[in-house]
Amino acid sequence: MRENIFAYIKKKYKAAPEYPWGEDDGAVLRHSDNRKWFALVMNVDRKKLGLSGDGHVDVVNLKIEDKMFKDVLMRDAGILPAYHMNKEHWITVLLDGTVEEEQVCGLIDLSFAATASKKAKLRPPKEWIVPANPKFYDIEHAFDRAEIIEWKQSGSIKAGDTIFMYVAAPVSAILYKCKVVEADIPYHYQDENLTITTLMKIKLLHRYKPEQFPFGRLKEEYGIYAVRGPRGVPNSLRHALDLQKE
Repeated sequence: MRENIFAYIKKKYKAAPEYPWGEDDGAVLRHSDNRKWFALVMNVDRKKLGLSGDGHVDVVNLKIEDKMFKDVLMRDAGILPAYHMNKEHWITVLLDGTVEEEQVCGLIDLSFAATASKKAKLRPPKEWIVPANPKFYDIEHAFDRAEIIEWKQSGSIKAGDTIFMYVAAPVSAILYKCKVVEADIPYHYQDENLTITTLMKIKLLHRYKPEQFPFGRLKEEYGIYAVRGPRGVPNSLRHALDLQKE
């Protein structure tokens, strides 16, 4: 997976691994403009990571701006506190197949955005799949009452972006296409399940039926095995979502 990750980064971000300490001591991936790291790939002794077994394992260190999302990620197998980096903002992800390659690439995208220069952050609009948990918020009735609602904002989402809202179990399907009409709204809320520091306003553009894009289809046809936080939309899925609007 290490070489696949390098190939993904080279194709998408035109960045090649650098070896400031020699090829045996880690590969750094940097932004071309501000020279900041957005990924650090290493081969680490399993015992130093608190893992069972002997030998070494390939890992990548990535920055996650959204602290709540980072805490959620840390519950997953294969995602650990950052090794030799700031554990408040960085994570270590195993590259041994424990974490699906597509999810690793999605986390690389988040790290790239989190470490980009202010100029680079003025990017073209992007499309995201964003999860909604009906146990904590009744989004279906919210959109029945209003066309524009407020929603917790991930650090990488900007005004002008498009969001496809995935409603978790018992629905387990993409139900809404929305546009982010306002972002970076300061807000402070915390309970045992949720911490919110920033809101965005999203406008409903289109509703999908639950049977159109259920989790089973997302997994089998588009390689989406989990929707635990904001993630990019594969081109094939984007095309299918657009076709359903016609």
